[in-house]
Amino acid sequence: MNATIWHNPRCSTSRKALAALEAAGFQPQVVDYLKTGWTEDGLRILFAEAGLSARQALRAKEPLAAELGLKDATEAQILAAMVAHPILVERPFVRTTKGTRLCRPLALLDELLK
Repeated sequence: MNATIWHNPRCSTSRKALAALEAAGFQPQVVDYLKTGWTEDGLRILFAEAGLSARQALRAKEPLAAELGLKDATEAQILAAMVAHPILVERPFVRTTKGTRLCRPLALLDELLK
């Protein structure tokens, strides 16, 4: 079974999601988005599939979000910041044939595994 996970290996939730995918029999494509980065179009598609806005997918607790003043930013400004600074995107995102989810909390991954 195929899946894609946008993964940060330093994140415990992301590591747990990857382990859960593998335990469920998936052979996930692992995208280390901190290395590969994002495109605006790619983020728009991912967020649309997950039913989220850029603001909802923003890692708001990341100190850089406050430094950049993203609390009051527009969607376009948030997307531009995410492209420039991939760490601002919450993680992990997972896509399977059952859909795409931001799996935070990790329990949200369950609906993609069943």
